[in-house]
Amino acid sequence: MKYDFTTIMDRRGHDALAVDSIGKISFGPSAPDPGFTAIPMWVADMNFPTLPAIQEAIIKRVQHPAFGYFEVSDAYYDGIIRWQRSRNGMTGLTKEAIGYENGVLGGVISALNVLCSRGDSVLLHSPTYIGFTFSLTSNGYRIVHSPLKRDENGVWRMDFADMEAKIKKNNIHAAVFCSPHNPCGRVWEKWELEEAYRIFEKYDVTVISDEIWSDIILSGHRHIPSQSVNDYTKMNTVSLYAPSKTFNLAGLIGSYHIIYDKRLRDRVLKESSLSHYNEMNVLSMHALIGAYTDEGGLWVDELREVLTQNVDYAVDFIRTNFDGVTVQKPEGTYMLFADCGEWLKAHGKTLRELEEMCWRVGVALQDGAMFGGPTSVRINLALPLSRVMEAMERLMKYVF
Repeated sequence: MKYDFTTIMDRRGHDALAVDSIGKISFGPSAPDPGFTAIPMWVADMNFPTLPAIQEAIIKRVQHPAFGYFEVSDAYYDGIIRWQRSRNGMTGLTKEAIGYENGVLGGVISALNVLCSRGDSVLLHSPTYIGFTFSLTSNGYRIVHSPLKRDENGVWRMDFADMEAKIKKNNIHAAVFCSPHNPCGRVWEKWELEEAYRIFEKYDVTVISDEIWSDIILSGHRHIPSQSVNDYTKMNTVSLYAPSKTFNLAGLIGSYHIIYDKRLRDRVLKESSLSHYNEMNVLSMHALIGAYTDEGGLWVDELREVLTQNVDYAVDFIRTNFDGVTVQKPEGTYMLFADCGEWLKAHGKTLRELEEMCWRVGVALQDGAMFGGPTSVRINLALPLSRVMEAMERLMKYVF
């Protein structure tokens, strides 16, 4: 491979939440016992060095000694248009349809504030990304969950009958959609999107589609942008993207929305501007420009190969060695959502006790209960395969 996905980076002391906060915050893993190093497998960022061209773009800009107010350059918009066309097959995207967001969750709330009143019901699938749960409830919205269900092959599927019934019963006109799905890792097929949007159109539901994971697609699967399905999806969807998951840039801040309907777009832009806080950082602008290039595409292609290998290894290892643990291979993202319910029952343990056992041997995985999996753990596999292998061996030897 051209790029480095094997070096074990030492992130200690370099502002890494996933490493420096272990054992220090209530919602994170406990510190490992003496003799064990921590393997960060909880925060959803990557333990790979980013694309070198991104560093080069930032360094080049930093060499100029002025950082005053600035205009967003055409290169920023051109990069997004080119990236979405080459990576997702999105044609007809224009500069006017693109708008900056500090973060995807902020964009979700800005859009909901336009579409809903406080106290309104909003449809989400469960298991549910914890960021949705916190941001919607903190802003006064009522979440109505439509649980995903496993088919005969264990694949997570939308329950269309349940979705329709809950939309109708709760008079819902806004849905927050996750594509690819976090935490289950589903990459929705076109027929699934068509059926979901058939229901949304029937009940006049506008969709806010979080597609931040759209570049992290594993081998054999393809992301289909929600807005590309038909005319209704194009004009009645607020889609949210960012280079942060793709290139490990979460600390730089910077996302964007795509909204084709002018009336909806104008209202969302107005809402997001009211705080006078939703403003782009000049360095994150140059980071995106450096990322959304042909070179960035090559880097992502190699990343996908590495992540597919990591997922294949981890899933096969768990299925072979961890009795009572059920895991479905994700199709996108780099997170596993593993159900430990049978193991917990067989060993008389709580999920928290199991997590503590993992953390004590340095496998810093994440609690899955807050995502809607009461007996599940969430495991980040975006790190060198050697570290994934070490983590699995520790879990087999000391935990399972």
